[in-house]
Amino acid sequence: MSDLNIFKQPKPFYLIFSVEFWERFGFYGMQAILTVYLVKIMGLAESESFVLFGAFSALLYGFMAIGGWIGDKVIGTKRAITLGALVMMVGYILLGLSTASAQTGSSSLIYIAMGFITVGNGLFKANPSSLLAKVYPENDPRLDGAFTLYYMAINLGALISMVLTPIIAEKAGYGLAFGMSAAGLAITAVNFVLCKGMVANVGSSADLKPVGILKMMTVIIGSILASFVCSYLLQQLTLAHIILVVAGVCIVALYFREALKISGLERKKMLVAFVLMLQGIVFFVLYFQMPTSLNFFAIHNVTHDILGFGVEPEQFQALNSFWIMVASPIMAIIYGRLGDKLSMPFKFAIGMALCSLSFLVLGWSVNFANANGIVSSNWLIISYLFQSLGELLVSGLGLAMVAQLVPQRLMGFAMGMWFLTSATAAVIAGWVASLTSVPKGVEDPIQTLTLYGEVFSKIGYATAIITLVTFFIAPKLTKICNGENEIKLEEAQA
Repeated sequence: MSDLNIFKQPKPFYLIFSVEFWERFGFYGMQAILTVYLVKIMGLAESESFVLFGAFSALLYGFMAIGGWIGDKVIGTKRAITLGALVMMVGYILLGLSTASAQTGSSSLIYIAMGFITVGNGLFKANPSSLLAKVYPENDPRLDGAFTLYYMAINLGALISMVLTPIIAEKAGYGLAFGMSAAGLAITAVNFVLCKGMVANVGSSADLKPVGILKMMTVIIGSILASFVCSYLLQQLTLAHIILVVAGVCIVALYFREALKISGLERKKMLVAFVLMLQGIVFFVLYFQMPTSLNFFAIHNVTHDILGFGVEPEQFQALNSFWIMVASPIMAIIYGRLGDKLSMPFKFAIGMALCSLSFLVLGWSVNFANANGIVSSNWLIISYLFQSLGELLVSGLGLAMVAQLVPQRLMGFAMGMWFLTSATAAVIAGWVASLTSVPKGVEDPIQTLTLYGEVFSKIGYATAIITLVTFFIAPKLTKICNGENEIKLEEAQA
């Protein structure tokens, strides 16, 4: 089948596409306004909201591996998708209700809401892509096109919600804005249940056999209990960070134990994958600045317009999805023309360089502020462009990198390692973002401009140094990556 038949997909694809669209619509709508809500409505200091958001994001990524395992081995991917959507919907409803409790000085409900979102996202997130892969027979040429469109669903849902949610929050209140996120998950769940016949014969081994009431109730009750545990951890951030550190050390130790069990090229490639995962942590630290420090920079020190059209400052986050949708087909064409000339380590290094530029641009922008300490939104637009291109080269290729470099028998474990990079980075990102936090009562843009300029410049230059290191080691890593290709070539010639 021709690659041009990218839109000629089987019917189950369109169901999974729509499910992912509405789920991401709900999630990114919530994410766009959450830190601002914590500051404006819940009364947290900016630094507190950034650290809390970092821990929340870390738990989100940590639970993805658990949700994927539940979908694969326990209740099946389709049941996990439905349950995850419902649990997340409860979380968004509780977020909306927390606006009322905030007026009485109570903040407990928001932590419970974030706990339910954490567990619901964990149950849901890994399973649609797993289900999509099972729709196609082995070596089906439509699969690459399907995942390209699937990635488009993620960004399209994010783009629309990040444009709409800030407007609704500003004009009609945060309760209704979070309610819109809940509506997105309600559509997800209803859509999937009504059309589940389209994927009746598709799924994991657990999908294709009945699940006992006892097992299903155990997962449901376990999900509710886990939501309250996450709620508690978000209120005890030191404990949450200790758990993450212990889990991270254990997982890395297991990874190296497995690497030392093997020898030769396989071991070297696992070490290359680990180095690239470390680079991934640096990228995600910068990525998580979008809903935190970059969001508040837009609030305090950027003109609230795009090309002359007035916008809410939180809407600038939608630029990330916009640039990815514009750049993805262009990058695909470039990859097609370059072929194997640009190795994975060099792609990661180029991605890091672009991320460095995204913050250096913001650091330089403060020199062009007007007399009131406000910079043109064009600087932020350019910064998001560089950051989005970097994302396509690092995050967009992360799972492909793991698949290429790690032995098949360790694939699930290594995928969990990749998610761990995001969880680790989320915590670090919260601390980094807190360096830009504006003390309560400080509203002078001149003062905040100096703070943002210093921190963003330091982030940019620190990332530039890391980028130089990645370019320096890229040839050596590439040589190891190409070792397998050389071996395969020799075997073919023999």
